[in-house]
Parts: sequence; structure tokens; C-alpha cells
Amino acid sequence: MTAPHPPSDPASGRWTRRLYAAFLAIVGVSLLAGGVMLVFAGGSPYYLVAGLMTLGSGVLIWRGDRRGAWLYGALLVGTLGWSVWEVGFEVWLLVPRLVAPFALGLGLLLPGVRRSPRHAPVLASVRGWPAFSGGLVASLLVGTGLNAVGPAKPADPLWQTGARVAAPERLARPIADVEGGEWPFYGNDRGGTRFSPLDQITPANVANLEVAWEAETGPAIEGPTGGLEVTPIMVGDSVYVCNGYNSVISFDAETGAERWRHAMTGSTESGKPCRGVSYYRVPGATGPCAERIFAPSQAPDLIALDARTGQPCAGFGDNGRVSLMEGLGEVSFGLYYLSSAPQLVRGKVVVGGSVLDNQLWGSPSGVIRAFDAVTGELSWAFDVGRPDRRTAPPVGETYTLSTPNSWAPLSADEDLGLVYVPTGNSPPDLYGGQRRPFDDEFNSSVVALDAETGALRWHFRTMNHDLWDYDVPSQPTLVDLPTPSGVRRALIQPTKRGETFVLDRETGEPIKPVEELAVPQGGTVAGERLSPTQPFSTGMPVFRGPTLREVDMWGMTPIDQMICRIKFRNARYEGTLTPIGLDRATIIDPGYGGGVNWGSVSIDADRGIMVASWMRLPTQAQLVTREVADERGIEIVDGKGPVNAQAPMANTPFAALVGPFLSPLGTPCSPPPWGLMTAVDLATGQVIWTKPFGTAEDTGPLGIPSKLPITMGVPFSGGSITTRGGLVFIAASVEQAIRAYDVTTGEEVWKARLPAGGQATPMTYRAPSGRQFVLVAAGGKPTLKTTRGTTIVAYALPN
Repeated sequence: MTAPHPPSDPASGRWTRRLYAAFLAIVGVSLLAGGVMLVFAGGSPYYLVAGLMTLGSGVLIWRGDRRGAWLYGALLVGTLGWSVWEVGFEVWLLVPRLVAPFALGLGLLLPGVRRSPRHAPVLASVRGWPAFSGGLVASLLVGTGLNAVGPAKPADPLWQTGARVAAPERLARPIADVEGGEWPFYGNDRGGTRFSPLDQITPANVANLEVAWEAETGPAIEGPTGGLEVTPIMVGDSVYVCNGYNSVISFDAETGAERWRHAMTGSTESGKPCRGVSYYRVPGATGPCAERIFAPSQAPDLIALDARTGQPCAGFGDNGRVSLMEGLGEVSFGLYYLSSAPQLVRGKVVVGGSVLDNQLWGSPSGVIRAFDAVTGELSWAFDVGRPDRRTAPPVGETYTLSTPNSWAPLSADEDLGLVYVPTGNSPPDLYGGQRRPFDDEFNSSVVALDAETGALRWHFRTMNHDLWDYDVPSQPTLVDLPTPSGVRRALIQPTKRGETFVLDRETGEPIKPVEELAVPQGGTVAGERLSPTQPFSTGMPVFRGPTLREVDMWGMTPIDQMICRIKFRNARYEGTLTPIGLDRATIIDPGYGGGVNWGSVSIDADRGIMVASWMRLPTQAQLVTREVADERGIEIVDGKGPVNAQAPMANTPFAALVGPFLSPLGTPCSPPPWGLMTAVDLATGQVIWTKPFGTAEDTGPLGIPSKLPITMGVPFSGGSITTRGGLVFIAASVEQAIRAYDVTTGEEVWKARLPAGGQATPMTYRAPSGRQFVLVAAGGKPTLKTTRGTTIVAYALPN
């Protein structure tokens, strides 16, 4: 008998097969090379084995051998079992392990591959599918069993993992009653609750919101400068905002029509945002500047304008301007700036000031200053290096250099006569060998000062000798908190670390328990020291992710996930507060974006609920010697670029390499969700609900939007507000959208598309007509690569 001829192999089919085989081989070589590196780093051997099998499959398919399909099929079966064994059924952790390999396996169905000259590949035949499917089922069962009996996973509470938590039967008792339909302060009140007593918009009708008006703050912002991040204020019938180009603008609260615009003098190119302005009514005054708007300029100056006309208040400082550079010495433009709205208390305008991170030892002072709200004269100055001298420094001297600065919004209690100051580090952030005792005493703290005199009343450190850039970025939030011993005047201080401290705002004593716990030690540089313990708030939820493991590393494909695993294995990481050294990079979790950042928290004052928006995004940092820094050209930035562009730490022995912890495709190495919202019952400290927010529609690998409307919890910048109507409003995420949630359940009840990134905190008010509006700035943010814009968008229910 004559043997059967093998199937024909036409040229088109042969090239299809070989192109597919070559691609398999390239993937296999990549996995094999990285797999060897990962094994030598002490990691999983899977990628080495997968690389060998993928490469072998490619070689066999190139030759037209059906065993290539068998081999790749065996890889898919094994990959499924291995994936379930490692991570169970956590969807986002399965995506990089399974999607790309199975998608690549579809190439086995290509005509040129199916009709290979050495018989049809078994996986592409009717006879092959039962064996393949049976193998998948068996692998799934084995993987599930091994996962169930395998090593115990970290015992992290649900509020750390982003899982849904059921609402308790009883919510907190009401905290306070707030009246009025305006939004007169950055956080609606001096205490920054971000709560509005308006209830016209509710979960039942919020879906009917529509754009009522849009207002341009222009001009368009270009280059690496900051975006429009302002939270407007509203008083009477006017809305007031500042933009990133040194202008203050007033709009009609009903229509959005521009009433006046004031261009402040000085440079407009520092690249720093202006997040808010402040309103003040002079007691008993009439005429020009009886009502005034205070704003920070880019110079930086403190500016006072007539609220009705926008004209400078001639009696305030030098024709409406007080220079904030006085007493700071020689300072490069943009190194010192003011982005937060000034605080008004007891007739004083109180401001802090921001210093660019990690630039040099000898940076401008972090002095806190108060000016008379009518005349602009310096009322007092709080300089931690000279706490008893509350006047300006003598001629030829400066406020103490390189002291902890305060860039976040301040809070105040008019009745107690206290102003509350969140502080950062003594610069530079990542090296503290040259810090003085008073620097460590006040770093990363909340400081209560007498509003009349500037005298220190109390302070509370959230960090001991902070070396991780965990400056306190959030406005302290003031509430009257019910406790078993009665109502306490409380201060809630969120932090980048994810710790939330609840203190008595009269004394600074913790209301919720705080414990000093041991933290990782060793591996730092000569001349540095580490605190053996750090304060942890054990009576409140912690807004950071679970301790990272190699299996948690993420990516869009197995290759970039593998690279993340290699980076993780080669880095130093022993959990939160792992020290930073010279020998290798340290993973910092949470990263410099938080935890909770400048968006702070909002308080539903009726229901006693705190809403926190927070991130799970590690960063990485490594110290380098001054010689290495010089060789790499790490220099002080010009004051106009992104804050975290470089970490030269001039005038110290070291510089630092700092950046996000990303895969080669630009996606985080840590798994989703990255951006979350959590509601907490303040009476009990229990979580009511927590959920990821933001979809992947406007983000993706290599910065290319995926257009996938899948909620995965994306990075964000900004905060939330709450209303008596039972809603939480937030934009903030890299998705160009503003949302509303039911505050008691966490259900998303409304979403609207924005013309640009909404990296700001919304606000709401009742206009003279009685109509409730919700406003948000759509300005984008360069560091988040969101669409830039210059628009204020106002929403309201239909008339």
C-alpha cells in the first residue's frame, strides 16, 4: 500500500505558520531570560519553565510538527493551575497570568498553523479538544485545592484590600448641624469638613443632573506646569476661583458669567497650582474692600482684592500685596511657593508655604505667618528654630532655614482661637542626617497655634524622624465627635501613610488609640539614624494596601509582570517604613502620592460618616553618593518643572533616585485597585463600605487610553465632598468623570463626563434662585497624564 501524503504546505500557509512560530520563539526567549534572572533572585521558577515550553513550541511549529501545539496546550493547562494556586480567583491578579497566554494560543487556529505539513495540530482538531478541555478542568481543580491548603495569606482586614464591607445596622450619631447654602471656605468651613447642608439633590434624583453652565478660566496651560486644581468658593451671588496662570476670577453663581478678572503681578510660570482663595468681611466696614478675597500669587505674594470689583485693596500691604519672600533670604524662583488657600481666623490671614521636595539642605524656612486681614501687617510668625521670636527677623537675618514647612490647607477654630498647621519634613525629605532637634520635633506633625499670638499650644507627631517623604498633606478636619464620655472637640488628621489620627483639638491628646510600634531597621547610610518605633493609629482603619508579596506583582502581560517580580525581588522591602539605603532600591508603600493626600477626607456631619479617598501605589527610592549624583547630572530643578523630577539633595552627602514602581509598559507593578473610597462610622471606627473608583477608559499601557469602561480603581488626585442629601461627590480620578455615591451604601448613583481631567475637589452651593449647583474644575494634571483643561463645570437639576 502507498503511504498517505502529508497535507500540502502552500507558501502563504507556511509563512503564516512561521511568523506565528517566530513570535512564539521571541516570547519564549524573553520569558526564559527573565525567568533565569528571577530564579537567581529567589523568585518563582514558572517563567523559566514557561519560557522553555514557549520556545520549544515555536521551534516545533516552525518545523510543522504537531507536537508544538501539544506543548503549548500543556503550557496553558499548567499556567491555569499555577495561576489559581498562586492567587486563587482574584480577577485582577489572574489577568496578567492568563489573558495574554490564552490570547496567544488562539494563533494555533490560524489556517497556516492548522494545516501544517506534519498533520493537523491536535489542539485544532475535533479529537484534541476533549483532552485539552479535560486538562484545563483538572488543572483548575488541582490549583484550587493547592491554593486552599497552601501557605496562609497575609491577614489584612477587608478595608485594606478593597473588598466590599457590609454597612453596620447603626450608623454614627449626628456630629454637628451646619447651616447655610454658601461655600465660603476652601473646605466649606474653617474646619474643612467639606460637608454641605443642602439636600435638594438626593440619590433619588441625582441621575437628572445636567450641565447648567461652563466657565473658562484660561488661557490654556502648556508644558510641565500644574493644572487647574482649584476648589471654588461661593459667597452671596458670586463664585471665586484662581487659576494656574496667576489670575483670580469672579463668576455669577447663577449663570457662570464672568464678572471680573484680576491678573496678579509677578511671573506666571512657576508651574505650581493655585487650589483656592479665601473670603473675608471686615467687621463693621462698608465701601470698597469691606468684602475681600485673599489669594496666593506665583511670586509668591499674598493678594487682597475687593470681592465686588476685583480691584486691589489699597490699604492692605503695598497696594493690596504682601510679599511672602521677606525674611526668607536668597531663594530661587519657584523653590518656595503657596498653593493652598489662606486661612482666616480672629481677623488674621494665616499662611504656610511649600518648599520643593528633596532639593537642598538650606531650603527656605517653613515659617508660619499671620497677617492682619485689614492692614496686611505681620501679626506673628512661628519659626520652629526660634519659637519665642514671633516677629520678622532683623535686617540681614532670615527665618531658620530648612525647617519643616506646611503646604497643605490649614484649619482653624474661631471659638478656641486656634489655627491647626499640618507640617512636612525638614528638607530634604529622604536624608535626615543634618536635621536639628527642633526639626525632628515638628516634622510630619499637626501643630496647634494661638491665632492671636502664634504661641504654640500643642503639637502631635505622625512620624518620628521621617525619611520617606510622609509629610502631612491633608487639611486637618474638625468635628464635634460623640464618645462614650460625651461630645469631644476632635481633630481628624489623615496622612500619606494611610494612618488616620483622631485627636482632641483643645489638647492634642489622642481620642482614638495610638501606639508606638517597632518598624524595620538597618541598611541606612553613615550619619543617618532610624527611629526604632513609629506611631500607629490602632483605633481607626488604615488606608494602605496589604503587605506586598512577589505574587502580587502586576502587569498587562506575563513578561512585564515577570519584570516587576524581578524588580520586587531585587529591591529592599520589609513592609511599610522599610529604610532607604545605597545598595539597592527600596519600595515605599504607600508611595509619595498616599494613602490620603491633599484631597483629605470629607465628613457627613448628619450621619457621622467619614469618607476617605485613598491610593495603593508604591514608589521606589535609592540613595546615591554625591559623586554618582554629579556624574548623572542630578541638579536642582529650575522651580518650574514637576516637583518630583529630581532629588539632588544638594549640600548633603547624598542624592536620591525617586520614582513610581512601574512595569516596562508604564502600568503599576502593584495590582488594582489603585484608587479607592472608604466610608467609616466615626462613632465606632468601623468601615461601612469600601470600593474602587474610576474606570480604565482614559488610561492604559504606554499612556494609551484603553477605552475600557471597567471599574478597576485608577490613580487620582483630589478629594470628595458630602451633602445632607446623602451624597458623596468626587471627580479626581484619571478617568475624565465626576461621580456621585450614596453615602450610606457606596452605590454609584450618577456619573458625568468631564471635558478634561477633574483633578480637583468639587463644591456645592445654593444660588439666590434656590437652585443647588455642584461645581468642579476640569483642569487635568501633567503627572497623571490626564487631558489638560481650563474649565469650571457647574451641574444642577433641570429648572
